[in-house]
Amino acid sequence: MAIYYRGMFFLAASAFLGEGIEILVNMILARELGSHGLGLYMSILPTIFLIVLLSSFELQVSISKFIAEREERYHRNILYHAISITIIFTCGLFLLATLIIPFIPVFNTYHPYVRWFVMILIPVISFTSVARGYFMGKQQMGKIAVSNFLRKVIQLGGLFVLFRFFAFDAEEALLIAIGTLIGSEIVVFLYLIYMFIIQFQQLKRQPFSNMNRKVVRKNLMAVSIPTTGLRLFSAFTGAIQPFIIKAALVHSGMTGVLATEQFGMLMGVAISIGFFPAFIAHSLMIVLIPAVSKTYSQKDYPTLQKMLQQVMRLTLVYGIAAVTLFYFFAPELTSLFFKTGTSAVFLQLLWPFFLFHFFIMPMQAFLIGLDLIKEAFIHIIWSTIISFSLILWLGSSPDWRMNGIIIGMNTGSVLLALMHYLTICKKIGVSLFMKGMIQKATE
Repeated sequence: MAIYYRGMFFLAASAFLGEGIEILVNMILARELGSHGLGLYMSILPTIFLIVLLSSFELQVSISKFIAEREERYHRNILYHAISITIIFTCGLFLLATLIIPFIPVFNTYHPYVRWFVMILIPVISFTSVARGYFMGKQQMGKIAVSNFLRKVIQLGGLFVLFRFFAFDAEEALLIAIGTLIGSEIVVFLYLIYMFIIQFQQLKRQPFSNMNRKVVRKNLMAVSIPTTGLRLFSAFTGAIQPFIIKAALVHSGMTGVLATEQFGMLMGVAISIGFFPAFIAHSLMIVLIPAVSKTYSQKDYPTLQKMLQQVMRLTLVYGIAAVTLFYFFAPELTSLFFKTGTSAVFLQLLWPFFLFHFFIMPMQAFLIGLDLIKEAFIHIIWSTIISFSLILWLGSSPDWRMNGIIIGMNTGSVLLALMHYLTICKKIGVSLFMKGMIQKATE
């Protein structure tokens, strides 16, 4: 277990620094773009993340899981097949994107270059995912930590230099904000590919055994396809969420400009601050996917039970501390972005959303490692349907507006966390409240 804790420490430390930089990035964006520009920036991000998800094909998850479950002598051959699959997939996706992206209406309100910036991400993310998956599977989390921190530093440095020494109009400033985000991904790509080539050269000098190409492809696809479907659904709902929220607010009687500003304060300020501690949950998720996969392949249920117990306790401790801090110091924290009390109220009301999301991320890693991706997908579908229904119903009411939208978001988070938890407990033989653990004798 020591290697897992060490990997988590590296990831958490770099992520903590990265989240601190993310706060500075959002402060710069809030100052340079204004509330309306920040709303437009936050509105396009889910669409960009959707394209990033398609480009990755969740290879970092499937490769890390497969590498963790197999002996080192098979790793070279696994990577050969993974790279060939990535080349074919990337070429097909790039050609498809060339035909489709110019006609996606969501880009119409942005600078024309934004479309082409996003297309650059397709090969960058695809090949980065192969390297990232290998390092995750080998538990070399230091390289993942450096890449995550490097992304934030490059983005912050680019924004600071460009906005400090040059003047831009509103449209150009928004283009710069998006361009620095994509530029930081390119730098991460160069770093990880360089480290991957060095590691691959070392693998070529070691004894190796071949695996059937069909077996490798089947194992990778068995994880990548359902996991991509899960992430795709989440990314798709994330991409349409801004429009659902703003449509509900407009229906309640708000103007379109005010609805965009309210959304900008919700996502750019309240969500940005509230998800700051999520670097711990994200670090846990990265470490747990290969760890749970390897442990489950060995049918070591006592260790799985112990891992779940430790994860839940850790999350409970830092989660309660975080949301308590956010609740009582919301005005001071949100004033770093805008001198308005509206975003402070949003931050206070969203405490259940944040707390339960801290549990959701590591529990999704458990579900992937336990081959319960289908169940995770079903959970997300149901929680999203209920959450969006409440957002549209309550958010459209003049009496509720943003309060109703926040109720919908909180409800979806709580429901998803509970469904994940109950499913994991049933799979590994754990009682509801972690007492009286029962080891499974059989699968």
